[in-house]
Amino acid sequence: MGEKMSMAEPFLVQQIEESIAVKQRLLQDAEWMAQLQQACAMLLAVYRAGGKLLIAGNGGSAADAQHIAGELVSRFYFDRPALPAIALTTDSSIMTAIGNDYGYERLFSRQIEGNGKAGDLLLAISTSGNSPNILHAIQTARRLGITVLGLTGASGGQMAELCHLCLRIPSTQTPRIQESHLLVGHLLCASVEQGLFGQQESRIT
Repeated sequence: MGEKMSMAEPFLVQQIEESIAVKQRLLQDAEWMAQLQQACAMLLAVYRAGGKLLIAGNGGSAADAQHIAGELVSRFYFDRPALPAIALTTDSSIMTAIGNDYGYERLFSRQIEGNGKAGDLLLAISTSGNSPNILHAIQTARRLGITVLGLTGASGGQMAELCHLCLRIPSTQTPRIQESHLLVGHLLCASVEQGLFGQQESRIT
């Protein structure tokens, strides 16, 4: 067991170092940091105006959507009123009905038609930026007057030009991109919580 673990250590260290390196690139990119601040301001403005957050993604990005929604509806750092956030990835009956009746590409756009309204914000997550159902969701959201914030990888894919603001993670490796997407999600939650309720103290539970 000890020998096997010793052999694995350089690989594990490399994985951690690569993750840190991506986040260091974000910190050192003034333009990206300005876009992050803009993204936080966009979500804060939506909540102040009585709107809600809709979140869409596939696979690991679907898990991120649910994670972010959970932090906002429940709490992030401290107790405060619940914030409206819907992960469009959770209702198996709705998703299978849409998939069966309209096709997988309509999985999110159909839900946006039913649950979204002008003044809401769609957080569209795709590591490639080219997921057809995400692209369709963005187009539908924009048609309905919903602001679109995108999270994707280095290239931006097709969604980069469709979003009102698209945060690109400077990596082509899906795990590294997803790790930073979750970081952005946490930063959005923290910023909104602080901006709306102004409590400095944080608690770990």
